[in-house]
Amino acid sequence: MTPTDVSTEAPVLATLRSALPADRVVVDPGVLASYVHDEAEWAEYGTPAALVRPRSTEEVRAVVLACLEHGTALVTRGAGTGLSGAANAVDGCVVLSTEKMAAITEINGVERLAVVQPGVVNDDLRAACAAEGLWYPPDPASAPWSTIGGNVATNAGGLCCVKYGVTRDYVLELELVNGLGEVVRVGRRTAKGVVGYDLVGLMVGSEGTLGVVTEVTVRLRGSRAPERTVVGYFDSVVDAGRAVEAVGASGVVPSALELVDRHCLEAVDAWKNMGLSVDANVVLLGRSDAPGPAGDEESATMLRCFEEAGATFAAASTDEAEAEALFDARRLAYPALERLGPLLTEDVCVPKAAVPEMLARVEAAATRHDVLIANIAHAGDGNLHPLISTPPGDDAARDRAQEAFRQIIADALDLGGTVSGEHGVGLLKREGLAQELSPQVVAMQRAVKQALDPHGILNPGKVL
Repeated sequence: MTPTDVSTEAPVLATLRSALPADRVVVDPGVLASYVHDEAEWAEYGTPAALVRPRSTEEVRAVVLACLEHGTALVTRGAGTGLSGAANAVDGCVVLSTEKMAAITEINGVERLAVVQPGVVNDDLRAACAAEGLWYPPDPASAPWSTIGGNVATNAGGLCCVKYGVTRDYVLELELVNGLGEVVRVGRRTAKGVVGYDLVGLMVGSEGTLGVVTEVTVRLRGSRAPERTVVGYFDSVVDAGRAVEAVGASGVVPSALELVDRHCLEAVDAWKNMGLSVDANVVLLGRSDAPGPAGDEESATMLRCFEEAGATFAAASTDEAEAEALFDARRLAYPALERLGPLLTEDVCVPKAAVPEMLARVEAAATRHDVLIANIAHAGDGNLHPLISTPPGDDAARDRAQEAFRQIIADALDLGGTVSGEHGVGLLKREGLAQELSPQVVAMQRAVKQALDPHGILNPGKVL
């Protein structure tokens, strides 16, 4: 597709203005600048022709039809908290923001489901469900800001996914506008159903390349027991990795098992003054939400695994405020480090038994390429997020960081892992996708894209 000439007003604008209320279409360059990219600051982006902020499914359909009529690319975005460049604008495109579609239309305690528009913020949904004695488990670190539509687009995970799964495990039904401008529903509200192909599973994680989601029906759980926290300090990420492997081998499935290194804690402390001085290079945070004696037993098992792996300090926390502060630091690690300079974020996932070796290889990549790599991880399921930090304006360090990025991808694949556990492919991981998937599988995926978006308008250039 040839990019629209943005030096003059794009023809698609007249069609959009005739189909939508006046306040839905924005061309002010100052406003557009806030919508051209997500948090993957190293991914390229272009200049859009317009921003649209629809409020209903019919308005979304009108946008898709206008883009079809003029052969204009359509890039859909939620809150822009993604870390792979999937929401980045291309030259001449229309950016569709779902921020004004933020209604929770149903919370059903009998069926244990909720129906929401895509612009609903994750934490807002969780709070509304909690008020009804229900729980929506997927909890990415960006939950206070990221939207359900964005979570669906990337198949977001989070801290408790080690035990409770990721977004795909909770999406029952979707309403969407496909690449032909048709409003369709895929999936079902019932507890069981195997009619036809799993199109919900296909759409979740498709990063806006197969349709524009306009409504999401999610599965809920009942409220869970209060969590117990186990904290371990370690001299090295490799020792912490051995503790993760030991927890996996023990049979305990923690409700969270997170790794945070000293670089992250110091960055958060410098930003938020949280008093997180710890005598450790790495902190492991384990949690159990098993009720009663079972929770005590799981906590004791995790504590033993930490100690046997070489923890310099390990204890079951008796101070919930202190424990919550450490988990807050884990969630704030990325923005805290981002304040210090350009940040290139990895998202590899390896088998739990390979976590110690993968962490060792991350350290080796930092040394080999002379870059600072801070480590956070959903360690319990092998999902590692090495954060490669470079000084502002240092082009040589930036080049070295990109080499380290490629090395980490290669190492993850060598250990039987994947190039993305939850951030998606977007722009940053397209090379990694080609390394991970066979040409035959890539061809199958391209065939799906061609079938559902035959005119190639939906988020072109992303994923494949």
